[in-house]
Amino acid sequence: MTEAKAREAICEIGASIFNRGLTAGSSGNISMRLEEGWLMTPSNASLGRLDPARLSKLDDNGRLIAGDAPTKESFLHRVMYEERAGTGAVVHLHSTHSVAVSCLAELDPADVLPPITAYYVMRVGRLPLVPYYRPGDMALAEAVRGFAGRHHAVLLANHGPVVAGASLDAAVNAIEELEETARLYLLLRGAKTRFLTPAQVKELLE
Repeated sequence: MTEAKAREAICEIGASIFNRGLTAGSSGNISMRLEEGWLMTPSNASLGRLDPARLSKLDDNGRLIAGDAPTKESFLHRVMYEERAGTGAVVHLHSTHSVAVSCLAELDPADVLPPITAYYVMRVGRLPLVPYYRPGDMALAEAVRGFAGRHHAVLLANHGPVVAGASLDAAVNAIEELEETARLYLLLRGAKTRFLTPAQVKELLE
C-alpha cells in the first residue's frame, strides 16, 4: 500500500470507528507501519475528522518527520512495533464496554475476558490486564512491553484496549471483537453462563 493510500485508510477507519460510537471526542489513536517508520493520528484529533495531510509521520525511533504532533500515547504503538515484528497497524480505543471491564475489581489480570465466542478466541485470544498508569506516563510503555511479545492485544486498567495486527483491517477487526465481547460479558454478569471449554479453545487456537 502506498503512503497516500495508507493515509486515506486511516482516515476512513477513524471516521467509521467514531461514527459507530466506538470512541468519543479526541480519544483513541491509530497507526500504520510504512517501509520506514509509521503514520499516526495526531494529538487532540477526533478520529471522526482526520485530515490525511495532517497525520503524524514518525521515523523508526518515534521522531516526528512531518505532519502534526503525534498523540502522547504514541509510545504504546512504538512498543508494539518493536516487540512484534509482523505488526502492520496498531489501534488504541477508549471504547465504552472495554473500559468498563478494565475498571472491574475482580478480574483475572492474566486473562481478563472468558472465551464467550469462537471469534473472540481466534481474533483476540488471551487478554492480559496492564496495571494503571496515568496517560502519557512512560512507565506504561515498559509495562506494555512486558506483555507485547506474547500478546497482540492488551487491556490497560481504567483506560482501554491496545491491539496490534498484521494489517489495519486485522487490528480493527480484533479490537471491535474485543469491544463486542466486553459488552457481552457485562450483559451476562450475574447470569449462569456457558463459556467455551478448554478443549474447544484449544481446537480453535490450533
